[in-house]
Amino acid sequence: MEKTFKIFIDFDGTVTKADVGDLIFRKLVDEEILGSIISSQLRGEISARKSWMLQCEAAGIVNKQRLNEIIDQAEIDHTFHNLVDYCDENSIEFFILSDGFDYYIDRILKKENLNGINAYSNKLNFTDDCKLNPVFPYLDAGCTSTANCKRNHIINHSSDDDFTVFIGDGISDQYTALFCDFIFAKNDLLKFCEKERITYFPFTNFDDVVARLKQLQFKKRLKKRHQAELKRKEIYTLE
Repeated sequence: MEKTFKIFIDFDGTVTKADVGDLIFRKLVDEEILGSIISSQLRGEISARKSWMLQCEAAGIVNKQRLNEIIDQAEIDHTFHNLVDYCDENSIEFFILSDGFDYYIDRILKKENLNGINAYSNKLNFTDDCKLNPVFPYLDAGCTSTANCKRNHIINHSSDDDFTVFIGDGISDQYTALFCDFIFAKNDLLKFCEKERITYFPFTNFDDVVARLKQLQFKKRLKKRHQAELKRKEIYTLE
């Protein structure tokens, strides 16, 4: 039987070289105020949703041209194009899952001529008085570490027959990665996998990911990660 892979990819710090949301709000919000908000979130005192709301509120009136200029400073890991090509050539479905905002994700992907990619994120609108209005269409009380519940997208876009792959780097990816059979990790996600003794593949760029996927694709006996299967079953039971 031919193996079917479903690939789920974090955006900030994974597709991009830096966290674009962080880059934006460091430019728009007073350093002390922003630091206080982020610290409260990291201590678990406020949710990811509340953190984004406070950051948007603290940004005040925002000039859209300035915001675009900040976004255009962001660079992607250009080996991401190689992963996209590999997935297209092998008819592998992949999805970007981000706890950031569609406004900058769409702009960056368009700039890179990466059109038609399935991306799920929070939404960022402008009010009539030029303030940022965050919207959270994928909020789930069961996913406190993210305002966009990445876990649900994985459950909704894969089946028991699929081998699920997660590629990420950050703290907000830790819970999400638990639901996938194969984890590609760097930075904070790598440290988490090491600490929790979760099997993972380290990567520095997407060429590393493609090379490993080719190995997995042609491996005769490929096993799902048992703990991931159990985590997915937990959610199926809740539903």
